[in-house]
Formats: sequence, structure tokens, C-alpha cells
Amino acid sequence: MFIDEARIRIKAGDGGNGCMAFRREKFVPRGGPSGGDGGHGGDILMSSSLSHNTLVHFRFNPEHKSQRGGHGEGSNCSGQSGEHTTLKVPVGTLLYDDDTGELVHDFNRPGETIVIAQGGRGGRGNQHFATSTHQAPREHELGRPGEQRNYRLELRLLADAGLVGYPNVGKSTLISRLSAAKPKIANYAFTTLEPNLGVVQVGDFPHTESFTVADLPGLIEGAHLGAGLGIQFLRHIERTSVIVHLVDVSDSSATEGTARPDAVADFKVITEELRSFDPSLATRPTIVVAAKCDVANPDKLKKLAAMAKRRKLPFFAISAVTGEGVEALKYAIAAAVTAHRPARVEAEAPAAEAKRKPHYPPPAPSARGRA
Repeated sequence: MFIDEARIRIKAGDGGNGCMAFRREKFVPRGGPSGGDGGHGGDILMSSSLSHNTLVHFRFNPEHKSQRGGHGEGSNCSGQSGEHTTLKVPVGTLLYDDDTGELVHDFNRPGETIVIAQGGRGGRGNQHFATSTHQAPREHELGRPGEQRNYRLELRLLADAGLVGYPNVGKSTLISRLSAAKPKIANYAFTTLEPNLGVVQVGDFPHTESFTVADLPGLIEGAHLGAGLGIQFLRHIERTSVIVHLVDVSDSSATEGTARPDAVADFKVITEELRSFDPSLATRPTIVVAAKCDVANPDKLKKLAAMAKRRKLPFFAISAVTGEGVEALKYAIAAAVTAHRPARVEAEAPAAEAKRKPHYPPPAPSARGRA
């Protein structure tokens, strides 16, 4: 099950209460106050992991809590600090504050770890309130509550190239040809209901390179208004370096039950839908691909090639079924990805080290009475 959105509620551990105690032993005539401090509550951390590729584990388990700190004890014994809780998310996850809509962090590299809720500070025991004139203090502090937050998680696949186009133009067949991915393939519209990701190898060992390609569910006219599957999956193309735009040039399209008469118009419609979702996608490096050229209408193929030439866009005619032109397209995508791929940064420190060090609020006013 592919889940790319989830909402979670988290609660860091509360701090333990400070203790009020006095040391009264037979051979300790001046024992004095001996109340220990409460332990700090556990933090909640979030870390990006390559072993996860969906947010399904948050969809059905939206509430997460961390362990509270132990209370202080007599004989100056401090309470035990609560254990931290680490939540794993796929690389490419965006973390938003669900109350304000603010972007908190973008997990675009593996091994990134941040503190998303800080545990409460433990209260001080009465040993800290002893002075020369106040030698039997009964004051102590209560533990501070841990942070409680609401977050929204949004996953955007980290693909180098994205396949877009009308439903049933051959995107799933092409990604199965380019990579080892095994998407559902059938002769009807909207076969693909969730994005598929594949890794493409280029070159011969040991001089091989690889890039990732995403097959996105088909778009239709009016998708930005909710038509078809809408634009719910277009967030996954925002991170791609190159857009591979497939256009059906055959007369056997099953889209909407009839053949589409104008391949150039199809290209313009999908391009406009991309622009409506994000204007920057209209300027993204694009490769135009004439799909199903083994049964192509020569007139459609000629017009599409002329349009690509006018716009100075790379053009390839392929047949994913027979394999014609697929190899040349693969190398062209690899070259475009290499030219436009942003610099990748190595993974950060291990997940055990949080990016943001915990800090604690100032001490609470003292409280009278036994903890």
C-alpha cells in the first residue's frame, strides 16, 4: 500500500518531580535536606531512512509518546531520564506543523535526525534550596511537561526523471523496459493508481551509472480541478531533474474510449496541467517521446516531431512493446539527468546524533508539599 500523506500527534515525556526528603540517620546528626532531582523526559526524534518507502506505518498508528522521567528520591538520588523515541520516515519526506502549516524540515538525505518534540526538564529536589539561613527547606519543583505537537507528513519521491502523459500512453510499459520495476500493465485508462519507482543502469561494468525514474499516474485535461486522479501525485515530480513526456501517436488509444486526434494538443494540455500545479515545472528540462511508434499514425508523428524541433526539445520515437528506440532514450535520459542533477550531499551523522540539541524551559516556581 502506497501512502504518501499522514498526520501524527506526538507527546514528549514529562519531567519527573523533584523530591522533598531529609536525611535522618543515627550517626549523621546534621543530615539536612536530601531530596533528589526528577529525571528529564524523553525526546521524540525523527530520522530519514532508506529502509522505508511509504508512510503507511503512520497512517494506522498516528499517536506517539515518549517515556516520562522518573521522580527524584531521598538520599540525593535523581530519577531516571526517560528514553528517547525515534520515528523513521522515508527519504524525501516533508515535515509540516499541522497547526501553522509551516515547513519544519525536508528530509532529502538519508541519516538526517532532528528533535521534533523535547522532553520536559526534571524538577529540582529540596537539596537545592538549602541556605545558611534556611537549612530545612520544604520547597521542591514539579517536573515540566514535555512538548505536544501535531505534524503533517508529506512524501515526495526522490526520482531523477519523471514519466508524465495521458493515461494508457505506455508509461508503465516503458519503466518496465528501462528498469526491473514490475508495474501493473493493461489496455485501459488509469491502470496505474500509485507512483512506481525504478532504478535504471546505464553502461557496462565496471563503468556503470544509474538513475531513478518515476512512473506517475496519468493526467487528463482538468486534472488541476480534480478531474481523473487529479493532481494528488504531482508532488512527486517536483523533485525530478528531468521530465520525460510521453505522447501517444497511434490511433488505438483507449483513453476515454476513443482515439485522441491531435498529439500536439495532448502535449500542450499536459504541459498546461503541470504549469497549473507548479509554474517551475513548465521550465524543467523535458524530453518529448512519441510512444507506440510501431503502430504510429505518420501524420501525428510528423507534427509532434516538428513541434519538438520548434521548441528545441529532445525528441525520440519509441515502441516500449518492441523495444525500438528505448536504448537511445535511456542514454538520453541519463545524459540529461547528469547535466541537471543537483549536487548530492553525503549522508549526515548517524541517526543517534540529533541535528538540534535539546533545550529545556526555565525552572518552574517552587512548590510546597511532598512530591
